[in-house]
Amino acid sequence: MIHVASLSIFCVAALLLASAAPASGAQKCRPTQWDEIGPFYRPNAPVRSKLGSGYVLSGTVRSAADCKPLPGARIEFWQTGRNGEYDDAHRGAIIADKQGRYRLETDFPTGYARRPPHIHILVDMRGFAGLITQHYPQSGAKSATFDLVLEPE
Repeated sequence: MIHVASLSIFCVAALLLASAAPASGAQKCRPTQWDEIGPFYRPNAPVRSKLGSGYVLSGTVRSAADCKPLPGARIEFWQTGRNGEYDDAHRGAIIADKQGRYRLETDFPTGYARRPPHIHILVDMRGFAGLITQHYPQSGAKSATFDLVLEPE
């Protein structure tokens, strides 16, 4: 029989071990969770960092192996406009800067059907597995930080 106090100590110890840096000293980052691409993706989005106004999404593209920034990663975004429909005005791509950072200025996305407001994201970087995910803005927020962590191939 395991006592609750023993279980709590075991859980805390397991969490500390799981979050500790590897013996090599290299830090690891948890890869960004995948999410569905959806039916509205179209390749070759134009390079631009402004798709509207009122909401700013920014972050850093990183390697899951060591948390280092990944400059030059190509990040595509697509979302619904204020009318609740996908359109070319709300498609764009950004190339991460020398520090792996990106900044997108856009309209706050609308939900549709039973989907909450979201922004689709596709990240491509040589030497890393591609990533397809979504960002779900908090209601009423004007900005958010969303790091994109890629797994090495």
